Amino acid sequence: MASTPSGNRPASPRGARGTRIHVISDVHGNAEALARAGEGADALICLGDLVLFLDYADHSRGIFPDLFGEENADRIVELRTARRFEEARELGARLWAGIGADRAGAIEKAVRKQYAEMFAAFPTPTYATYGNVDMPPLWREYARPGTTVLDGERVEIGGRVFGFVGGGLKTPMRTPYEIDDEEYAAKIEAVGEVDVLCTHIPPEVPELVYDTVARRFERGSRALLAAIHRTRPRYSLFGHVHQPLVRRMRIGATECVNVGHFAGSGTPWALEW
Repeated sequence: MASTPSGNRPASPRGARGTRIHVISDVHGNAEALARAGEGADALICLGDLVLFLDYADHSRGIFPDLFGEENADRIVELRTARRFEEARELGARLWAGIGADRAGAIEKAVRKQYAEMFAAFPTPTYATYGNVDMPPLWREYARPGTTVLDGERVEIGGRVFGFVGGGLKTPMRTPYEIDDEEYAAKIEAVGEVDVLCTHIPPEVPELVYDTVARRFERGSRALLAAIHRTRPRYSLFGHVHQPLVRRMRIGATECVNVGHFAGSGTPWALEW
């Protein structure tokens, strides 16, 4: 297997190569680039976070500023970046109180609007798993024929076995799809030995989980790291950390790759064999 950022060169004509897979993560509302993400590839893999709740680079974009305005978005980003999570939660609680009793309904309506656009942009075939800001119960409703949703499951693509584990672990941010360490570890165990291990979050390695712009360590998985040591997949692919200290490193026999912040780059990462 060989890998490159897909923007480095044009794809070879079909028949002149083997299998080419494009991998993306952290789409966060970038439907325009998503519609082009599968060009020149045999399949697209998406590692989650389709929803844009709040854009930390442009505070005018996302569900939060749509509901509460850019000024409140500025303030909550400031608090979270300073790790003043309790103050951020208090601000959020005051703002949501103004929405009334139907907070869940307001969020779901906004997410549904984004999902309709995102899933319509997926090429065929797409293999996808959830990110920590996604709402899994809605995915099977919006996934069209040609889009396969996997979580704690395996699939064969081009003669290679790919395992998928979605979601994130519990954090003070309390994003929608955060699960217990034990539940996450069980999904890793269910996947077993694969050629390529695809997850939303990275293994728990300091260089891979530190975000240089947010200036904090995101949560990675110790169970994922243990599985890499134990099962030695060819690749461990993930996203979640938008501006990692290290994007790529080898752990034993495994090449660990953060496939990039697709919302910002619009460029998939390519894997060929």
